[in-house]
Amino acid sequence: MVQGTTSDAGKSILVAGLCRVLARRGCRVAPFKPQNMALNSAVTVDGGEIGRAQALQAQACGLKPHTDMNPVLLKPTSDTGAQIIIHGHAVSHLDARAYHDYKTIAMEAVLESYRRLMQRYDYIVVEGAGSPAEINLRERDIANMGFAERVDCPVIIVADIDRGGVFAHLVGTLALLSDSEQDRVSGFVINKFRGDIGLLQPGNDWLENKTGKPVLGVLPYLQGLHLDAEDAIDTDQVLSHNAEVLTVAVPVFSRISNHTDFDALRLHPQVDLKFVGPGAKPPPADLIVLPGSKNVRMDLNWLRNNGWCESITRHLRYGGKVIGICGGFQMLGHGISDTEGIEGPPGFTQGLGWLDIETELRCQKQLRQAGGTLNIEASTERGSVDALVEGYEIHCGISSGAGLARPAVRLRDGRDDGAISADGRVLGTYLHGLFDQTASRDALLAWAGLRVAGEELDVAAVRERELNRLADVLENEIDCDALFPRSCS
Repeated sequence: MVQGTTSDAGKSILVAGLCRVLARRGCRVAPFKPQNMALNSAVTVDGGEIGRAQALQAQACGLKPHTDMNPVLLKPTSDTGAQIIIHGHAVSHLDARAYHDYKTIAMEAVLESYRRLMQRYDYIVVEGAGSPAEINLRERDIANMGFAERVDCPVIIVADIDRGGVFAHLVGTLALLSDSEQDRVSGFVINKFRGDIGLLQPGNDWLENKTGKPVLGVLPYLQGLHLDAEDAIDTDQVLSHNAEVLTVAVPVFSRISNHTDFDALRLHPQVDLKFVGPGAKPPPADLIVLPGSKNVRMDLNWLRNNGWCESITRHLRYGGKVIGICGGFQMLGHGISDTEGIEGPPGFTQGLGWLDIETELRCQKQLRQAGGTLNIEASTERGSVDALVEGYEIHCGISSGAGLARPAVRLRDGRDDGAISADGRVLGTYLHGLFDQTASRDALLAWAGLRVAGEELDVAAVRERELNRLADVLENEIDCDALFPRSCS
């Protein structure tokens, strides 16, 4: 089990890399995260949803994502409440105090999934959540040491040296653990080191003498590592300065979800992707994309309070294009009704009115992998584009209205998805992964005004390349033979 001194210390990346190391050695290996709190999720092969990081880790193992890989997923809808997803499906909405009492039930779901994985795989690489040293969360813990103690699992603790204070993080974390928890810590991994490794060695020697635990490895800062983020938004880009560039603006809602939809645009050399947070003025852009949201009505109000309504009106008046994905699609309609209080207090919120639809939020979440053909006309440098798109749906809302007669996507299962405005400037869809395929991405960027075709960009191939790059680094910097002494069956 990989635990971290803090959130974003490198747990997800280390687990993904170790999974790929084992898979390349011919081992049957699976990732596992008992409890995840994240708004980036993926649809699984068994029709549920799990954290996006576990879907990436499954790919590292050569597996399709399965709900057993992340049996408990918490999707925050406010600062104090979250939707509770067990084995891939929403079962309740609880505030933090109520969920604390629910953890006993959640642990049984965790153990049930873990036992199933144990029967099928040689190795399970487990990811913790946050830090194991959160004193207020120790009781009934299912995410870190509570799980490790229950199943007798050895633990590695990883810390991010780029944040500063790495030795204090590691010593302090270990000191706050119980004696039995300290005993199961196999050693430390230091992540994101820059510079001369020799200058770090005195610190490592002191750490080992102080704690009696080995430093298993020091991982370098990997510049430009492009892998799906669990929750944090990655703003790193590589732009071409010798070609036309399309500017895309994305508001960062307070409950933005599935922002991995924009990874392909972030990697595109002819796209200047601008994530715009609260209080920042919406910038001039060729294309505005409204992303998904876990609390659509609240984030619609966020949009209004941060000046986006006027900016979108002006943007469309001067010929710009707008895309709404999932919650963003719902915002583009006439209104959103939540009579059952699915995402917050019951009520109705007026939409932006750019698409002739209305949306009603319902308890039953739509979860499916889906694909089809974009229903847009756009010419590209490659000529005629067969704009195939592959993605997935995760939404509670059901949309209706005359605008659906002009769908954005013709799905292969015979359904239509989304809507396009009568003037062809506004497009909405429930389909996540809209930009991942070359054909659909080129068509959408051409529709938005990019006159020069971009370079071929295969997002799946990028993930494969980066997973192998990560595994190569781990093989060089960590004694994986000592870490995984058991041969695979």
